Amino acid sequence: MTQLTLAMARRPAKSWTACFTVTMLALSYLGTVARPAWSADEKDKGQQISRVIAKEMTAAQKAVQAQQWSEALKNLDAALTKPGLTPFDTKTIYYFEGFANVKLNNLKVAQTDFEKSLATGAATAEDKANITRTLFGITASTNQFQKTIDYGKEMSDAGTATPNDLLIISQSYFQLKDCKNSVLWADKAIAAARKAGEAPKENLFLFKLQCASDASDNEAMVPVLNDLIRLNGKATYWNTLLRIERQNERDDHNTLMIYRLMLDTGSMTVGTDYIEMAQLLGDAALPGEAESVLEKAFAANLIKDDQKERTTRLLNSLKSRADADKKGQSQFEAEATKNPAGELDVKLGEVYFGAGDYANAVTAINRGLGKGQVKHLDEAYVYLARSQVALKNIPDAKKALAGLKATPNVSPRVQKLWELYGETLH
Repeated sequence: MTQLTLAMARRPAKSWTACFTVTMLALSYLGTVARPAWSADEKDKGQQISRVIAKEMTAAQKAVQAQQWSEALKNLDAALTKPGLTPFDTKTIYYFEGFANVKLNNLKVAQTDFEKSLATGAATAEDKANITRTLFGITASTNQFQKTIDYGKEMSDAGTATPNDLLIISQSYFQLKDCKNSVLWADKAIAAARKAGEAPKENLFLFKLQCASDASDNEAMVPVLNDLIRLNGKATYWNTLLRIERQNERDDHNTLMIYRLMLDTGSMTVGTDYIEMAQLLGDAALPGEAESVLEKAFAANLIKDDQKERTTRLLNSLKSRADADKKGQSQFEAEATKNPAGELDVKLGEVYFGAGDYANAVTAINRGLGKGQVKHLDEAYVYLARSQVALKNIPDAKKALAGLKATPNVSPRVQKLWELYGETLH
């Protein structure tokens, strides 16, 4: 695949690798090529092998049954030399040869055989459908992208294409660098999969993501990343989405909300992000949580050597402040409990969260929400949800995040991101 150019400052280009290739999927079709035979039904329709090649065809059929593919081809080649062959004779011979060559993995030769079988005009509607599907699989597995598209469209027009067939068409267009049609057929495949009650393949979204990225179209990348996160919640997709959403954010409050989500989805992978998040938490009077964030960065060896001295000083300062908060926690709790407004209770809950005391965090924040007069309701609901997730109480975590919808003055970007997170909680 081509490289994915992320329009983000100081971020390396990235390529998205499909989970499986067209070849692997297409080869599955070749294992289902119908075994050739001429049936009593064909004889009833006046379609039967001419007597002149009866001997060769009988021998070929026996060889096929014995899986003696070269012997079958020898007899079929002999049959082709006989005079007076009917279109049905020729169609059947070439179909047998195509079948044998598929078994011998002579795919290009098999392709020619099947194309010649179709060209006789003697194929029934069922024959034509089977041969077209086989040619679709051969051309896809041999990277004949335009022919794959042509045969795939025939199947689509006939109503016989599966969601995986549509995926192969989409990827064939992608390989031809035709993003417009790749996205069009990816959307068709996604819709077909959902209609069939199946989860769409990850590749389909990756084609769309790569095309949007190649065009430096972040706006188009965002909904695709949302779909990928709903599909499997991979941290790499969260990382890309959150970096796109963060790059134009200028409000520290909203930036910190995005960092919290980045941390909770396991998508924070750069030491400088941990440092900035810790600084913002410190500014928000949450040194305990800031200390925890920096310790995670050090534990993951994400702090570069030239940053370690300064970051260690920051960590020590945060530890001192966190220790002081712990000493005054009993007094803080007493004041919050007595206060008729809920602001102090929510802040107390945030402090409990930073200390890893999630049960008390839930109690304090719920008490504060019940009182009202909370300055930042968005933070209250987010910390309540984060605490419930830590306690593995997913239903109540989802319920807390749902509260963001009715929260005034919350950033639409932040709201949508946390709602997406809520959708992925299981």
